[in-house]
Amino acid sequence: MSPGYRKRKCQHIGLLMILLIFQPLAVLFSVSSNAEDVPKVITISDGLKFATENSRIIKIASRNKDISYSNTLVAKSRLLPRIDTSASQTFLAYQPGARFGPQVVRTADKEFFSYGINVYQTVYDFGERSSQYEASKISLDSTKLDIERIKNLVALDFVIAYLDILEAEKFILVAQKEVERIESHLKVAQSLYDEGVITRNDLLQAEVRLSDAKQKLLTSRNTRAINASRVNNILALPLGYEIQVVEITDDLSVKIELDKAWETAEKQRFELSFVDNQLKINRLEETAKKSEYFPTFFAQGGYDFTENRFQLHQDNWSLIAGLNLNLFSGGSTRAELSRLRYIREQLLEQRRKLVDDIKLEVEKSYRDMRNADEKIRVTKDAVRQAEENLRINKIKYEEGVGTATDVIDSITLLTITETNYYRAIYEFKRAQAGLMYAMGQDLVPAYTH
Repeated sequence: MSPGYRKRKCQHIGLLMILLIFQPLAVLFSVSSNAEDVPKVITISDGLKFATENSRIIKIASRNKDISYSNTLVAKSRLLPRIDTSASQTFLAYQPGARFGPQVVRTADKEFFSYGINVYQTVYDFGERSSQYEASKISLDSTKLDIERIKNLVALDFVIAYLDILEAEKFILVAQKEVERIESHLKVAQSLYDEGVITRNDLLQAEVRLSDAKQKLLTSRNTRAINASRVNNILALPLGYEIQVVEITDDLSVKIELDKAWETAEKQRFELSFVDNQLKINRLEETAKKSEYFPTFFAQGGYDFTENRFQLHQDNWSLIAGLNLNLFSGGSTRAELSRLRYIREQLLEQRRKLVDDIKLEVEKSYRDMRNADEKIRVTKDAVRQAEENLRINKIKYEEGVGTATDVIDSITLLTITETNYYRAIYEFKRAQAGLMYAMGQDLVPAYTH
């Protein structure tokens, strides 16, 4: 191996080591720069604000508003006069002229300059352009409504994911308690075994249940990590970004009857307002299309100059008032009007279907919330009873009256009861958020304190 080859090999190894050292640092810097605006400990109000400001879905939808605004400007421009100007230099092979018997009279030069300006304004078109402009403005409003709908949907997704993290943390707490209780029981069983009071089977039973409890704890931690990744995805953060959530302590009780909730939803849901706007646009488009059956009145004025020393006047002003009327277009206007009527019928049916779907959504969230509220009351008492049951069975076992199976079953029962209690709490909170969304309530201010 030549010295030069060894030198190049050392250089390559050195570059590789530099890349291996600095590449993770570069990735870490990128992550920190993207997440520098988000604190490690995040409340639900702060998270909602950040989610609705930085969500990629909302940013994509916001482009539609810019597009609709541009369409409005295009429609508005059709209401304004059209101004054209032109200038030209003409070069002819032969000088123009006219023959009068044996005499030839020149009428223009071989080379001449000309320019002009022309103004065209539609005076009246039976509402075609004004209807198109109004339709474009309503379309812009519809786009804004859709952005608000998407914001509220993103807010709901964030609230659900946030609650899922809190629920997972409670399940971790329950699993940790179960491990601690079984470990405590195992120590008692080991002591009794050493004294010859119980058999080896009691120890094996406790060890098996301890292994199972530790697996549940690992599963709960994994669930929490997955839910945290969901929150990071909504916040447009790296999936592995470590965040801590804060328990929701505010009372957000939705005290409303089901019929009132339906009425509120019909008034506030963005989707219904969006469809109503589409119906307005449809009517305006129909008005614009019907105008094709009538003439369009216009006025046109201009000034033209043509360099020609043979003419009496080289420049001239003009003013024209006239009308345009399409006599036959192959039936396209009638077909287009039929299409717009079919679209209107479709929109009306879609609105009726949307009302039914919203009512179903409201009722489901309402009944889920009431059901979860009942579960909370039931399981809260059950937790106290399960704790007392465990206490009694532990005393009986330590005194040699009870069995290891009774203690293990009591621990399992308490774990199930605590799990059901926390699950009912977060089922209630998720249903509560779903009901507020179904009623069309803005979730961001609802969770801001």
